[in-house]
Amino acid sequence: MPIITGQIADIFNRRFFPGSIQYQDGRIVSITPLPADKVSNQFILPGFTDAHVHIESSMLVPAEFARLAVVHGTVSTISDPHEIANVCGLPGVVFMINNGSAVPFKFNFGAPSCVPATSFETAGAAIDAADTAALLQRDDILYLSEMMNFPGVLSNDEEVMQKLAAAKAAGKPIDGHAPGLRGEDARQYIAAGISTDHECFTAAEALEKLQHGMKILIREGSAAKNFDALIDLLHDHPEMIMFCSDDKHPDSLVAGHINQLCARAVARNIDVFNVLRAACVNPVLHYKTNTGLLRKGDAADFIAVKDLQQFDILETYINGQLVARNGQSLISLPATDKTPPINQFNCAKKLPADLAFRWNGEQELVVMEALEGQLITNKLTVPPLVKDGHVISDISNDVLKLVVVNRYHPAPVAIGFIKNMGLRQGAIASSVAHDSHNIVATGADDESICAAVNLVIEQQGGISCVSKNSKSVLALPVAGLMSPENGYDVAAAYTAIDAMAKALGSTLQAPFMTLSFMALLVIPHVKLSDKGLFNGDRFQFYYTA
Repeated sequence: MPIITGQIADIFNRRFFPGSIQYQDGRIVSITPLPADKVSNQFILPGFTDAHVHIESSMLVPAEFARLAVVHGTVSTISDPHEIANVCGLPGVVFMINNGSAVPFKFNFGAPSCVPATSFETAGAAIDAADTAALLQRDDILYLSEMMNFPGVLSNDEEVMQKLAAAKAAGKPIDGHAPGLRGEDARQYIAAGISTDHECFTAAEALEKLQHGMKILIREGSAAKNFDALIDLLHDHPEMIMFCSDDKHPDSLVAGHINQLCARAVARNIDVFNVLRAACVNPVLHYKTNTGLLRKGDAADFIAVKDLQQFDILETYINGQLVARNGQSLISLPATDKTPPINQFNCAKKLPADLAFRWNGEQELVVMEALEGQLITNKLTVPPLVKDGHVISDISNDVLKLVVVNRYHPAPVAIGFIKNMGLRQGAIASSVAHDSHNIVATGADDESICAAVNLVIEQQGGISCVSKNSKSVLALPVAGLMSPENGYDVAAAYTAIDAMAKALGSTLQAPFMTLSFMALLVIPHVKLSDKGLFNGDRFQFYYTA
């Protein structure tokens, strides 16, 4: 019977003790204390759980995501498949479940609650209340995914309330999404049965939601980050906090995962048992997953770490299977993939003339301001740069044209303007454009923007970069969101195209990730959908395409 020894974490009793763990047939058979001189110096912890992640944002299919994540001690995720659901509907959710089942990793999928996210954009599919209720009856669907339509909750929208009722009837948790919601509105939203939020901007906002019984997720993704703002709440609320990444590009996943948040939290003098509650225990208890927590009879899901400062992972076990050792993934993929790529793309190539924005003579132009590390944007008004009766990118003031191209059916191109992308020449484009995943692009001139968009169209999905002298595209043939290729190869390709975008002048940490959120209407204040420039505070258009 296999045995592992070390300093074993008993998180529930807040202690470490020297001992051995025996496991067989995927479960822990016994945990035995031993003299300190009889065990190794490594620490044995439950595996980490990412408490809210869109696997699609890694640009990897679930099986490849797992291969990278286990290296960092992650054994399970709470996965919201609403990105692929907005493209492919229910078949997209089934694709994620089937692909993830091919590897030894614990993906815990939810039923998407907002497909499409709003009525102010064009998605590839819709999932209504009846579809949601059917999904929630599945044993492999553990919760109702983030309810982004908080106006619908507050107004008791019939469809929204039916989805919430279906989750309650199934006895499954409801995830939240309520950026900046405070006061009576926050209380009403939580009272509707919504149990978590990962969108808090400030500690004051999070504390108010905690006081109403909502659990708060500390998020560090490739673009959106609130660790510094919220981490001190873990001192006093260890049973109410979880760690998540939400959206993480492949290069970030190669670098680290939840283990990085643990190291940062300990460095901030957060008690290590509070840290492990957030990283390991709370998601398992809240979502009632089958992930083990180092107790007799639990699934044999655990990790060996070198120390409790850096959380360098020595080994990762899932159901007793060694899946990673010393930075190397040991997950092998099946020879035949039973889940071939799916997609939905009906978009013809564009001409630069399709991107022209005729000026109406007003003195000011509404511009969205992208913010580093945030999904929100600010609204600016600036004098337009006009040439031959059309507004063009104003490179000297870093005000660039932004376009969204409907990828599901022929339609006029939606055009806006954005500050802080930083490109001095060329353009970037992406079919990863939350949440409807039309094509979003920005650049220094219409010819470059058009070329970048057409590269994505040629591949039926991907991210692209165009400069004066070269062009590059990373193909994402699975729903225009993911690549089925080796995760490390995809990460390397992404690193190269990210560097190319930064060489054009962008100083953003993750320019493609930031770009992907400029069409996300449910995050204020100004965004651009395929239908026009959107006021996220009033939920109405400034103007339409």
